[in-house]
Amino acid sequence: MDFPTTCPSCGRENRAEYADSSVHDLNCVHCGARYCVLVRKQKFEVLFDLGTRALMDGYAREAVASFAAALERFFEFYVRSYALERASDTAADFGEATAALAGTWRHVASQSERQLGMFALAYLLREGREPDFLTSTALGADFRNRVIHRGELPARADVEAYAAQVFALIDRLLTELGDGAKQAELAQEQAFALHIAALHDGVTAVFEEHPGMFRARRFGTLAPMSKPGKTEAQPPAKSGMNSARAYQQAQQQALFQRALAERGELLKRFKGG
Repeated sequence: MDFPTTCPSCGRENRAEYADSSVHDLNCVHCGARYCVLVRKQKFEVLFDLGTRALMDGYAREAVASFAAALERFFEFYVRSYALERASDTAADFGEATAALAGTWRHVASQSERQLGMFALAYLLREGREPDFLTSTALGADFRNRVIHRGELPARADVEAYAAQVFALIDRLLTELGDGAKQAELAQEQAFALHIAALHDGVTAVFEEHPGMFRARRFGTLAPMSKPGKTEAQPPAKSGMNSARAYQQAQQQALFQRALAERGELLKRFKGG
């Protein structure tokens, strides 16, 4: 998937493919000017937005793969945020902390189960409680595996439900992280600074913030879901597990649809090409 970017020399549009590093060294196809676009966006955000765009375009199965990858990369983001937050609390050198974190992550980089274990421990240490949302049902693992590993062709409604589940979980954890997320964002800024320092003379550096689903909380009007009051629909006091789960899914779907209504059209126009 590519995105539009404006040449700082001639002002005309070029298309660029998302890079894994969020750093894009470009040559303008119109005037030949060299410039570097640095996208202030985390990988899990890019992946979720790619999934959202695929869903809007009718590619339901492809959307599932992007949403699943977004959740895995968010767990990595959480671990990084927590580790750097702890280092900041102890006044440790930020460069040394990021280097130690990178070296540690290499041990689990190709093993998703170990990454999940690191996330579970980070959550326990930070929040002081069990991550009770790490169940197969809560993560939509069975649905994801059927689609990705067994080739199931999912219905759009099922993909929307899965997307809502992933969105609600990431949104909740981002809210809990609060300012703790700034440490991982600072690490990205540090990587950007190192790349800029190595650029040749005459290359213009451009920072960009792209529209996205999780930007609805930070820059848009999306407020946290309110707790149901007396006039709002609530699950019966003696409801069974199915009723409680249905209510939770309805809440997740509502949150996702609100974000989609606000950011979906922006995302569609931005990535339209």
